[in-house]
Amino acid sequence: MRQTVYNWGRYPKVKVDLKPLRFREDLNELTLDPCIARGNGRCYGDSSLSDSIVSTTAFSKVLLFDRDRGIFKCQSGMLLSDILDIIVPKGWFLPVTPGTKFISVGGAVASDIHGKNHHLDGCFSNHVLELEIFCGNGIFMKCSTEEHHDLFHATCGGMGLTGIITSVTFKLKRIETAFVSRIQEKARDLDEAFYLFEKYASHTYSMAWIDCLKGGHSFGRSIIMAGEHTPFGELKTKVKTNALTIPDGAGFNIPFELPGFLLNGYSVKAFNELYYHKTRKKISYDIVNYDPFFYPLDAIGNWNRMYGASGFVQYQFVLPLKTSRVGLIEILERIRKQGLGSFLAVLKLFGKQEGMLSFPMSGYTLALDFPMRKGLLSFLTTLDELVLKHQGRLYLSKDARMDAAVFKASYDNLEEFKKTLNKYVPEGTFTSLQSKRLGL
Repeated sequence: MRQTVYNWGRYPKVKVDLKPLRFREDLNELTLDPCIARGNGRCYGDSSLSDSIVSTTAFSKVLLFDRDRGIFKCQSGMLLSDILDIIVPKGWFLPVTPGTKFISVGGAVASDIHGKNHHLDGCFSNHVLELEIFCGNGIFMKCSTEEHHDLFHATCGGMGLTGIITSVTFKLKRIETAFVSRIQEKARDLDEAFYLFEKYASHTYSMAWIDCLKGGHSFGRSIIMAGEHTPFGELKTKVKTNALTIPDGAGFNIPFELPGFLLNGYSVKAFNELYYHKTRKKISYDIVNYDPFFYPLDAIGNWNRMYGASGFVQYQFVLPLKTSRVGLIEILERIRKQGLGSFLAVLKLFGKQEGMLSFPMSGYTLALDFPMRKGLLSFLTTLDELVLKHQGRLYLSKDARMDAAVFKASYDNLEEFKKTLNKYVPEGTFTSLQSKRLGL
């Protein structure tokens, strides 16, 4: 069935053959037609788009939940939101989570997602015990860090190119409550933001909102947020009876695509000014449910419609520690002069990460949203040059337009990844628009 499909960035849009995947036996039919698996479509670019797409959304059963040891096994189409509904009331949480809970667990593995705790806990793959993968030609493989470890490390961050993940077994994080003790502290400029990241380095979770358009003495001003899962004893008496209650998820929905002209340099500057001054206090403390801490945008239904019919590109890069400061200054200054500031600009600190195509490295990562408009893609090409200049790389799960030369120059384990593909996967079985564009 041919239909128009796009991912969360709404760019690009393609007409494809979409095949719903409901039963394990269906997989044996896929060897006849090159395809890519797609979960809930919450990656931003074209990594889960192809001429033929296999939808895993109905492949979403719980296979095991060990409540004593905190081990969870499920089919790959299950959403993190559904997993949270099951595990939180039993005193467990996801070991790593991105900024939305509406992604599939298969997508979490394929993108090797990171969260606010990467500097301490690494990526999602650090907590995966076993994967089962359909590699094509009727072959199902189980892999882990000990069994077929090369396939395991190629699949974690491999953007679905090693096959269709059928099940994932992973470890959970023990919690006493569904609340997070949050600290927010303002940084007057970029240097103070770096200092505050060091100050809160021992906290499990940390991130910063950064103002991309402010210049002068306030260049790089930010709000750093750090947090910990709240112990039961720190809750107020009136909420202790609901200590592990799931948030109701109430919010509002954007019912239609907003006019593109509403997002411009002036509106972003106005938003940044209001957001930075939302509180007069330099430091504030509160206890919030996990939803507003981990998933603030999930409360806004279809928030991607804010960018209009043309969609947007999320641009996320990471720079090593030794070049992070000078590189971020140069890149932010270029963005500021271009007047293309993003009001959703998130800065995080990464720790070390092992993996063939995993994105993180020890250093700082910045994610920005840019509405699609004339001249944007050529401008992002200039940013690519700066990222390479400072020895960084771009996140494949957010990418919709990176050049193959940029990709090859920034991912050191590319040849090892290709070798593993050739070992386990029949040539051309799993392809995406992104893999073709990047020469994979």
